[in-house]
Amino acid sequence: MDTYYEHKLEHRQIRPTATRLLILQCMMRGDRAVSMPELEQWLPTVDKSTISRTLQLFLLHKLIHAIDDGSGALKYAVCSDDCDCSVDDEHTHFHCLQCHRTFCLKQIHVPEVPLPPGFRLHSINYVLKGLCPECATRVERL
Repeated sequence: MDTYYEHKLEHRQIRPTATRLLILQCMMRGDRAVSMPELEQWLPTVDKSTISRTLQLFLLHKLIHAIDDGSGALKYAVCSDDCDCSVDDEHTHFHCLQCHRTFCLKQIHVPEVPLPPGFRLHSINYVLKGLCPECATRVERL
């Protein structure tokens, strides 16, 4: 087993089982967020309920965060080791309307929104939509 992925799990107090390591490796293989159906497709030997329970465990321990990009399926992305999923860690996401991939733009924090008295902010879902660089290049060539 790869010690990098074991460290990521242990850092969040998650016991590194073979299945958890496999799911984490799969989630980190690209530069984008992934959906449960994608994980099911990429991991056909792993039971659907096991993937679902693992995602819930990862969310509970703040190893990953969920993104509602409006596509109908939540997407999940692995958090950095210093993230505690507080409002201060919230960042912008980008959903490509052409290829339907969703990317974390961690360097772009969400804008600060002043709330009226009495409101308490727990999370922010800030998703930009358009064309990713790969799809924009393809459209330009047409």
